[in-house]
Amino acid sequence: MGFFSDIGKKTSETTSKIARETKLKMKINENKGKITDIYEVIGKKVYEKHIREESIRIEEDLNEECSKLDELSKEIEDARIEILKLNQKKLCNSCSAEIENNAQFCSKCGQKQEPEQPTVKEAALEKLENAEISPDKKEEAEAVKEDLKEEIEASAGQEESN
Repeated sequence: MGFFSDIGKKTSETTSKIARETKLKMKINENKGKITDIYEVIGKKVYEKHIREESIRIEEDLNEECSKLDELSKEIEDARIEILKLNQKKLCNSCSAEIENNAQFCSKCGQKQEPEQPTVKEAALEKLENAEISPDKKEEAEAVKEDLKEEIEASAGQEESN
């Protein structure tokens, strides 16, 4: 039964990862649509000023739209980084190319990469997953693993919203 249980667990994890990635990609596309709409608003304001032969003062005339663009761009970048994490990749510290998490050097620019330090909860989860657990404690260990996974996901969600 352990074999089928492992397959079920892996399938569940994969499905969860795919669902999370799809949700993030949808959010990225939604934000890109909002950015396009804001560009249109900016273009209209600029053109109206041109027609009226008024000068354009970006700080005064377009500050609100530019702030929205900044916010949406940050949300897109945060989602992109989370997708990379789901696929066990990261961005090069130097050139921002996509590279494997465990890469010691960037395949694009050759820059040496500093390994990312896992959070305390991520390290605890890894230790728990690799530990030998006695059969009478297996159920309790699985509950702790699930709690840790939920807390890690919640922390990632909070970072995303900040």
